Amino acid sequence: MLVVRPAGPADLDFLLELAILSGPGFTSLPEDPDQLAERLDLSRDSFGAAIPAQERWYTLMLEETETGDVDGIASVKAAVGLKRPFFSFRVNSNTSSSPSLNIRLEHQTLVLVNECTGWSEVGSLFLKADRRKGGAGRLLSQSRYMLIGAQPDLFAETVLAELRGVFTPDGACPFWDHVAHKFFPMPFDDADMMTGSTDKQFILDLAPRHPIYVELLPEPARAVIGKVHPQGVPAMALLESEGFRPNGLIDIFDAGPTVSCARDHIRTVRDARKLTVAIAESVEAELPSLISTDNVGAFRAVRQRTHIEGNIATLTPETAEALRVRAGDTVRVKS
Repeated sequence: MLVVRPAGPADLDFLLELAILSGPGFTSLPEDPDQLAERLDLSRDSFGAAIPAQERWYTLMLEETETGDVDGIASVKAAVGLKRPFFSFRVNSNTSSSPSLNIRLEHQTLVLVNECTGWSEVGSLFLKADRRKGGAGRLLSQSRYMLIGAQPDLFAETVLAELRGVFTPDGACPFWDHVAHKFFPMPFDDADMMTGSTDKQFILDLAPRHPIYVELLPEPARAVIGKVHPQGVPAMALLESEGFRPNGLIDIFDAGPTVSCARDHIRTVRDARKLTVAIAESVEAELPSLISTDNVGAFRAVRQRTHIEGNIATLTPETAEALRVRAGDTVRVKS
């Protein structure tokens, strides 16, 4: 059975393997054991409520209970931009006209902004290639919203997600090569690592202070602005199905899009019901449901069949064991 559960320090080898498999441009999964170890410590302290709520970064692992293998990762940051700026380019549309010449022009510009301070962020969604079918990705993605819905007051009223931008099969990034590298004369991987490991002062020091006119950029760079890496297309579809939409912001390094949604309007947050657990050897249900605990500290999520009648969700012993719940406990269920 696949179960989504909290990540902790013991998962370092699993997390490093996923970081290596994720490839270039996956900013939240650097191939750096020290950074990953710090992230797992932070996840442990977040689920354990050992740090202030706004500093928490919850990391989730997708585990196969029979083998103990970890096949995927996802995360929720309680708030971004509080201790380190959260920089983006805003894609603005500007109109200029000359009535005497009967000419009207639309120009797009990229402007450095820091607009998302305090928002929550869902991210780090990555699965091994052999797990990208059969609903594992949807389980892992939706588990983040079940986590938010368990204790909404721990999260901001607006939730965002950043999608990885376009890279060529040989690992080149058109937007970086033609635009960002002109301002940050270093390898992409170095800038990527510094984004996650420093206070981002280097961005403030070196980023353009004036609008960049999109029409003046080379075609390879223009073509990828706001576009998603091919591997990120399924993730984008999952986000859109939850109500997320592009908000006009893009990543300053790879031009991948940012999407956002009001917390309480996220479909899974809104539609999941609190039900009381009953346990039976077998259950009758046409389709499996998304089921999670109703507590962030003891969070676990599965997709299994459950019989719902009134306010009672009847689970099999195997499902109850995977969730670590007993009869009479409360779970959240989205059919």
